[in-house]
Amino acid sequence: MQELRRQLGLKDAVVVGLGAMIGAGVFAAFAPAAEVAGSGLLLGLGVAAIVAYCNATSSARLAARYPQSGGTYVYGRERLGPFWGYLAGWAFVVGKTASCAAMALTVGSYLWPDQAHAVAVAAVVALTALNYFGVQKAAWLTQLIVTVVLLVLAVVVVVCLTADRAQVSRLEIGNDATVGGVLQAAGLLFFAFAGYARIATLGEEVRDPERTIPRAVPLALTITLVTYVAVAVAVLVILGPTRLGDSVDPLAEAVRVAGVPALVPAVRIGAAIAALGSLLALILGVSRTTLAMARDHHLPSGLASIHPRFHVPHRAELAVGGVVAVLAATTDVRGAIGFSSFGVLLYYAIANASAWTLRPDEGRPPRGVPVIGLVGCLTLAFALPASSVLVGVVVLAVGAVIYRIRL
Repeated sequence: MQELRRQLGLKDAVVVGLGAMIGAGVFAAFAPAAEVAGSGLLLGLGVAAIVAYCNATSSARLAARYPQSGGTYVYGRERLGPFWGYLAGWAFVVGKTASCAAMALTVGSYLWPDQAHAVAVAAVVALTALNYFGVQKAAWLTQLIVTVVLLVLAVVVVVCLTADRAQVSRLEIGNDATVGGVLQAAGLLFFAFAGYARIATLGEEVRDPERTIPRAVPLALTITLVTYVAVAVAVLVILGPTRLGDSVDPLAEAVRVAGVPALVPAVRIGAAIAALGSLLALILGVSRTTLAMARDHHLPSGLASIHPRFHVPHRAELAVGGVVAVLAATTDVRGAIGFSSFGVLLYYAIANASAWTLRPDEGRPPRGVPVIGLVGCLTLAFALPASSVLVGVVVLAVGAVIYRIRL
C-alpha cells in the first residue's frame, strides 16, 4: 500500500486546525445560531465548546493510537467494526463536502455577491490545484491565512468593545432563551468547532503523530474558543442578539454600527480569506477520508492512488474538488450548515464510542470524556432544525443501504 509522506510538525498541525475552524465559525455560523438562541447565544457557544472538547480529546487519543489518514473512519473500523467505520466515513465525506460548498459560497458572497457562485467555483478549482502540489504548500498558505484573519478579528473586537454604542446589558440572558433554542444553536455552532478533525485526518502526514496530534488538537481548540468568545461578546454588545440573528454579514455590520464604516471593506476581505482557509483545510480532510475509504474498497479503489512526485492522494483530491465545484454552483450557504453539522456530530459520536473501548495502556481518556461527548453529539444532532435532521437521516440510510448491497 502506498503511504503519504510525514511532513507536518506541531505548528503546521495547529495551523491546519485553526484554518478549518476560525473561518467557518466567525463568519458563517453566528448569525443562524443567534436567530434560534436569542440572548442564549453565549450559552449555546459554551455547550458546543464542551462537546467539542470531549470530541477533541477522544479524537486526539485515537489519532495517536492510529496515525493514519481517515480519522474516525479508521477508529470506528478498528474499535467498533467495519460498518461503524464505514458509517463514520460516509457521514464525514457527505457532511464535509456540503461544508466545502458553504465555505466556497461564503468566499463568493463577500468578494462579489452578484457572482457568488462563479467565484465559489473558481476558489474550489484554485485550492484543489494547490492541494494537488503538496500538503506542505497547503499548510504554508493556511498559516498566512490564519495570521491575516486573526489580525482582522482582533481589530473588530477592539473597535466594538471600545465603541460608545457598546452596551454590556445586551449580554444578559432574557426570557427569549429556551433550552431547545440553546441546544439548536449549539448544534449549529458545532459546525464552527469541527475543524480540529483535519489534524486527525492528516495523521499519516504528521511527524511523530503519537506526540504531535494530542498536543496540536487542544492547542487549536483553545485558541479557537478564546477567539469565538471574544468576537461573540464584541458583536453582541454592539448589535444585540436580535439584530445579530437577522444580519447577513454580522461582523461588517458591527464595525459599521460601532462608527467605523471605513473598516467594512477590510472585514469583508478578512471574511473571504477566512473562508478560503476553511475551504483549503476541508478539502484536505475530505480527500484523506476518501483515500482511506477507497483503500478498503468502500469507494472506487482508483481514488486510493498516491502521486509519485507530490505524495498526495491526487485522484481523491480531484474527485472531491469536482463534486464541491458542482455543489458550489447549485446550493446556498445556510442550508449546508445544518446538514453538515448533523453528519459531523454523528461522525464524532462514533469517535467517542471508539475512544470508550481504549485500554489504559492505549492512552484511554478519562471515562467521563467519551460519555459526555457521545451523549452531547447525539443530543445536539437531533436538536438541529427538522429539515437538517430529516435530510441527514435519509443520507445516512442511503449509505447503509449501499454498504449492504456491497456486501
